[in-house]
Amino acid sequence: MTTSFQQTQLEGLCLRYPDNLGLHRELSYDAALSMLLRAIPMAQTVPFSWCFIDKPPEGQVMLLYLQPHAPFPNDGIRFQDQEVKFAIPVGSTRELEVHELKFGFIPGSQDANAWRCRRRYRLHKGGHPQLVLVHYTRGPGTPIVPSLINQPVRAYPLRGITEPAVYISGDKAGQKVFPPGAPMHAPPPSAPPMQNPGMGMNFNQQQAMVARRNEEMEILERRRERERGRDRSGSTATRPHRVEDDDSGDDDQISSRTLAVARYKRNHDLMNEVFKVAAYGDKNTPTPPTPYSIFDKAELEAKTVGLLVLPLGKHSHVHRPGPT
Repeated sequence: MTTSFQQTQLEGLCLRYPDNLGLHRELSYDAALSMLLRAIPMAQTVPFSWCFIDKPPEGQVMLLYLQPHAPFPNDGIRFQDQEVKFAIPVGSTRELEVHELKFGFIPGSQDANAWRCRRRYRLHKGGHPQLVLVHYTRGPGTPIVPSLINQPVRAYPLRGITEPAVYISGDKAGQKVFPPGAPMHAPPPSAPPMQNPGMGMNFNQQQAMVARRNEEMEILERRRERERGRDRSGSTATRPHRVEDDDSGDDDQISSRTLAVARYKRNHDLMNEVFKVAAYGDKNTPTPPTPYSIFDKAELEAKTVGLLVLPLGKHSHVHRPGPT
């Protein structure tokens, strides 16, 4: 939406809250803050409409969607002063930014002096910084410079607006809203007869024409992208994906998730047994007895002595060979 917004802004178009906020002779800072806070949830449910701001009357209040660092769109009023900006702290988390521009008049009108004043408010902190509340009111007057009294600020007539409304916030941000009965993709306006684009146009009109051509090309390109996306999605569409759980209703099949859980649990139990023995198996095991612990040493020694020391009577019959 940023590219299209910048292109339309070259023509002086801006996105405006569609409801009429009425005429207010005075608008205090508290009232402006309250309206900006109420506008945040409203902007999520109501699409903003493209429009020209042209010669607004005294007391007019409007809610616009503007980029923070973008210049204010042409409103048909010529000002003889520089815009002043200041900030007002609101509590500990919010900051109200105010832009004030004085000594304005409408060229070629019945304004006797430059008395028109424009103030715009936005929540620089603690709110939606793109939502701008604009108030046109009466300020101190000053004489109009004679050379500017009949010099128009913009080229007239203004072109017709064909751009659809747009959601600027919330889940639908960027979505376009076409009027009932209108085609979803309105064809671009027909081209004028062949001629030199620069003939008979001033600089602002040439810029507007270039912006319109760029926007038409962007609309066509987005339409082609959507058609290609639908073709790809249609060719690769498959049957709906089946979510497999442990409690699947098929009794004759085992889901991949169930099988994976069973394998994980089995491997976890095996590894637990291995590391349990390796870490704690030999620390508290008593020392095994020696193989000879089943014999009594004293008894063995007594038997050995009994075998070696025999009675003399038993040795008398032993045959002793004589000399040969």
